[in-house]
Formats: sequence, structure tokens, C-alpha cells
Amino acid sequence: MDVHENHPIEKDELTGDTIISGHEYDNIKELDNKLPKWWIWMFYITILFAFAYVINYHFLKAPLQEQEYKNEMAAAAELYKNAPGAAALDTTNLIALTDEPSLSAGKEVFTKNCVVCHLAQGQGLVGPNLTDDYWIHGCGIKKVVSTIVVGVPEKGMISWKAQLSPDQIKQVASYILTLKGTNPPNPKAPQGDLCN
Repeated sequence: MDVHENHPIEKDELTGDTIISGHEYDNIKELDNKLPKWWIWMFYITILFAFAYVINYHFLKAPLQEQEYKNEMAAAAELYKNAPGAAALDTTNLIALTDEPSLSAGKEVFTKNCVVCHLAQGQGLVGPNLTDDYWIHGCGIKKVVSTIVVGVPEKGMISWKAQLSPDQIKQVASYILTLKGTNPPNPKAPQGDLCN
């Protein structure tokens, strides 16, 4: 008994429409099955979306991804420039703090924020060794403060000017300078330029 005896292959089972296309090769007949309605509507929706996209981005001049990126970077730079730590920090006559309360406060900030990358004694882990005579971003209070304020984003160090007050930045920078020459165990290899 033929499988298609009750339902000939040339007819759609649901609609009864003829679906044979008229093409035949090696006794194989090509059929023209109808696509499901949901699939057709999805196809129409994608066409409408494409038109809307082209009109929005190429005729109405909505910003493309590259311009959106530039806009976001400009907004971030403006926010970064106006962060409270940088505006109030005057580096023109900056000198390292040496009093015990300031250095203790600086150590507290260092322990809370810097130990993860520089370790507890400043010997370096992800971040550089802060105890030797070689410094990557320059030595001295102004350079250390600048590194804290600006950060080193390409190496994973964020800018701390939004998280720390100007006083905290000066305190932690002053504390970092006291670590130089302390010779902790297992220090990271020297990096950068020799500082005197």
C-alpha cells in the first residue's frame, strides 16, 4: 500500500492546494511547500527593521557606534576632569608629609586600597615594587600623587581621585615614599628608572 495513497504528495495536507512545482529530475519531483505564517511575519519584521535602521542611522544621522563610543569617552573625560579629588589638589608646592598622624592615615589608606596589588610591605605583586630604587612613573611626591590621581589604566590601576579626598591622596603618597629602601622579603624585580 502506498504511503501517499490517502494524502497524495502533490497536495498540501492542511489546505489541499497543489504544491508540486513542475520541476522533476531523475524521477524526483520538486515541491513548493508553504512557509509557516510566523516565519513569514518574522521575515517581514526584519525587513521593516532594516528600513528603520537605515533611515535612523543614515538619513536622520543618529550617531553610529564609533561616534557613540567617542561621545561616551568625552563624557567620561569631562567627569574625570571634574572629579572632587583633582580639583582640590594643588600640586604646585606639594611636599611629602612627615608627621606621624598623616603617615598613619596614609598607611590605613594603603592597607585598604593598595595592598591587593602592591602587597602589605609594598614589595609588589601585580603592581610594581615600591621599596626599591627603580620607579616606573617617576619618584618624588608630585609623581606619586600624579600616579594616584591619574591611575595607570593600561596596567589595571584605576584613578583614585574620585574615591580619595585630596588629604588622603597626599597622605598615602607620603606613606608610599616611606617604603623606599625598606627591603621587605620576596620583593618584585626592579622596574622603571633609577630614582635618587
